[in-house]
Amino acid sequence: MSETPALEALQLCKRYSDGQRSIEVLSALDLTVAAGEWLAILGASGAGKSTLLNLLGGLDAPSSGDVRVAGSSLSVMSERARSDWRNQRLGFVFQMHHLLPEFSALENVALPARIGGASKVQAQGRARELLDQLGLQDRYTHRPAALSGGERQRVAIARALINEPACVLMDEPTGNLDPATAEHVLSAMSALRERDTAFVVVTHDPLIAARMDRRLELIAGRLQTQ
Repeated sequence: MSETPALEALQLCKRYSDGQRSIEVLSALDLTVAAGEWLAILGASGAGKSTLLNLLGGLDAPSSGDVRVAGSSLSVMSERARSDWRNQRLGFVFQMHHLLPEFSALENVALPARIGGASKVQAQGRARELLDQLGLQDRYTHRPAALSGGERQRVAIARALINEPACVLMDEPTGNLDPATAEHVLSAMSALRERDTAFVVVTHDPLIAARMDRRLELIAGRLQTQ
């Protein structure tokens, strides 16, 4: 397992202007996620969890501080380089699956690999392996409309893993699922434990939090051990 952290936040701050006021959502926040670690981030609504996830993924820029993914600083990269780095070293799973409706499950999963330069044969071969591992071996050709909510979310997880990222960021991945379906998704995820890929999961779901290696709570702009 790599000794380089999968993800680091260093003195991360995020402020927004509200007329005459400056509102600080995150305040000198530090975080280190080891390779292969599964981390839950909890917190009240409005605490800034999604803001933090967007900063960790390079989807938004901090007011100050830095984010490092697999040892590389996002703040010194051009927008193009940051986009390429996200494609190769980060995976994303959101509450809504965001699958492309005109593509099959196999094509949706293979797409980031194709964007990253893999051949169609390579990308689809890797996509089949991941779909098999997540129990979707009979869903290759199904489009999202023909899949259940849990199946769509598992396809989204496979898509996030296709480029073997250092870290996968998840924002309420079971938020739209009933408890039984959420449990099915979590059981499928447990098969991924042997990877070096870290998972950072923002969640209100106690089932997810209980399965993580570590749980942190976002309070007053900083992370505290729960």
